[in-house]
Amino acid sequence: MIARNTSSFKAWPRAAACAAILSLAACDAALLPSGSGGPLAGGGGGGAVQVALLVPRSDAGARAVATDLERAARLAVADLNGVDVDLRVYDTAGQPATAAAVAQQAVDEGAQVILGPLFAEAANAAAVSVADEGVSVLSFSNNPTIAGGNLFILGATFENAAERVVSYGARQGVDDLAVLYTQDVAGQVGRNAVQSAASRSGARVVASEPYALNTQSLTSALGRISPVIDSGEAEGLVLTDTWEGGLSVVLQLGPEQGIAPSAVQYMGLTRWDTRSDGFRLPGIEGAWFTMPSRSAQSAFESRYTQTYGGTPHPLAGLAFDGVAAVGALVGQGRSNALSVNSLTQGSGFQGASGVFRLRSDGTNERGLAVATVRNGQVVILDPAPRGFGGAGS
Repeated sequence: MIARNTSSFKAWPRAAACAAILSLAACDAALLPSGSGGPLAGGGGGGAVQVALLVPRSDAGARAVATDLERAARLAVADLNGVDVDLRVYDTAGQPATAAAVAQQAVDEGAQVILGPLFAEAANAAAVSVADEGVSVLSFSNNPTIAGGNLFILGATFENAAERVVSYGARQGVDDLAVLYTQDVAGQVGRNAVQSAASRSGARVVASEPYALNTQSLTSALGRISPVIDSGEAEGLVLTDTWEGGLSVVLQLGPEQGIAPSAVQYMGLTRWDTRSDGFRLPGIEGAWFTMPSRSAQSAFESRYTQTYGGTPHPLAGLAFDGVAAVGALVGQGRSNALSVNSLTQGSGFQGASGVFRLRSDGTNERGLAVATVRNGQVVILDPAPRGFGGAGS
């Protein structure tokens, strides 16, 4: 059984297009605080709002997602009633230096806000290059270490998922947690997110164990964490892994090692609803994980398919979200429509996967549902909120 499942670990490199967005380290350059004047004041004068979309068109490894991001952005533009957006696309080639250069070019040509780039280092470089001109960058990264100043991240974060599932667990009485995390940057960010969410929810992390992406390391980590669960010290086991990594192995090997769902509540920080072929794994039955609004995501995917054919890349909705936020703000008719204060309005925006809002620290919050798997079917335990009611920062 173990030998058969080790192939799941070999799939890790194929996740680069998505996972690298999180795992790439940020540049060391400090971001300058963004103001509320200058180009940010666009949209109140009645003309078209110029939006720059920075995507890695010529990066062979990311060309497919670049295409889908552009398509989703144009789909959002078509949805804007009464708001004229001039969307201009710039190729970053997936390189930080190129991203910085085209970001400056876009602003010189009149861009009032920048959507993208895709990768963390490129996003950081682009934001630094235009920070002194007061232009905000809404990147598609989910790396919270680059957020701040004039740089916002639109990607779904571990912090958001951890907050949702840990707080839900605490309300159900599952407040003593063990964390099993991948021994890489993404896993460490996930572990830290669980620790922070636990402290805010009145829960606590009683143990945490890392593992490398091989069966021997995972087996060892499970052996170290098993006594904490057997003794009843931990009521929940939080996993940071993904389907593209070794999640299928964890959900198979955990119960085989004696860590059964009947003994501990399995909890996940990533999308567990996207792989129906994994719904029969013993560790997923009754587990808790987060997912976006089903209705919102279905509506976006349906419109995308009708317009372009095929299924959008999982990250495509981020470009839709960026345009939707710009359109909503400009549609309010304020002279400072694209200022930081406006971008971080507490009520947030309606996007491709539901409601979301940008925070003053450059991160984001998304309205997520808590779901489980029962008899091979996804069941919603706590629906995604439809709005934030204006609270938050």
